[in-house]
Amino acid sequence: MKLALCTDVLADLPFTAMLDKVKSYGISGVEMTAGGWSPCPHVKTEELLSSPEKLEQFKQELAEREIRIVALNCSGNPLAPGELGDTHTKSSYRAVELAAKLGVKKIVMMSGLPGGGPEDRVPNWITSTVSWPDYMPAVIDYQWNKVAIPWWKKFVQHAKQHGVEQIAIEEFPSQLVYNPSTLLRLRNEVDDIIGMNLDPSHLLAMGADPIAAVRKLEGAIFHVHGKDARIERGLAEIDGLLEYQPVTNTKTRTWNYVAVGCGQDLKWWKEFFSVLRMTGYDGDVSLEMEDLTMSVEAGLQTSIDALNQTLSR
Repeated sequence: MKLALCTDVLADLPFTAMLDKVKSYGISGVEMTAGGWSPCPHVKTEELLSSPEKLEQFKQELAEREIRIVALNCSGNPLAPGELGDTHTKSSYRAVELAAKLGVKKIVMMSGLPGGGPEDRVPNWITSTVSWPDYMPAVIDYQWNKVAIPWWKKFVQHAKQHGVEQIAIEEFPSQLVYNPSTLLRLRNEVDDIIGMNLDPSHLLAMGADPIAAVRKLEGAIFHVHGKDARIERGLAEIDGLLEYQPVTNTKTRTWNYVAVGCGQDLKWWKEFFSVLRMTGYDGDVSLEMEDLTMSVEAGLQTSIDALNQTLSR
């Protein structure tokens, strides 16, 4: 396995300065955003698609530093009703087209989440039993069969036509795919070009065991995010893990995203990567640093130190 970095954490740096910073950490792989929710600080997708000169300069800056793009990320909600879904659909298609020009074979995405019916104006995340209240089964049927599966079948064809070999979907709360079972449902219904971007922090925050998830997902893990979460003692025991406070309220939330090693200890991370390797994953691990309890630099260095001690190389 090789360590890479999700570069949005260095959004305040221009493209070339960001690349130099990545190299200073001893890292030679980057995952950069090219669409979706992100402002895409380092990848100007439309500009690169419209200007061969700027595209060539972009590629040259990477080559000079011997940095490779491990994946383009366009995580958003292309299934949302209205303008948001339209915007994220377009940016997803364009990210695929840029991947082809860059020779990138892997796209990281989220599944998206539709409304609860054709008249809904906002997405609707159903997480409780679908047997009662009795309107829930129809919502689930609409979201999967009328929206998600048709959208993904069409998108997969576009991805294949542009040489994309893997679409790694991050399991994320408030998305239709938020755990291994929902990922496997989409994969089985659409195409095995779809796999998981396994982000252990999200499973931890939902009370699941990422190591057990690795075993269930054998053969379907295409990408891994190095990201940790901590269940906060004395708070989660009272209110549980369904947390809607802003992520900036770190002191009162029942769980928080933290630097790698500040939630699960290094023994846990060694087992996680060992089981990943045992079940066939030998790809990149992209550090995604979103710890708001410390500075960006401290969070990056803490996480890099922890990952360098635990990755199965």
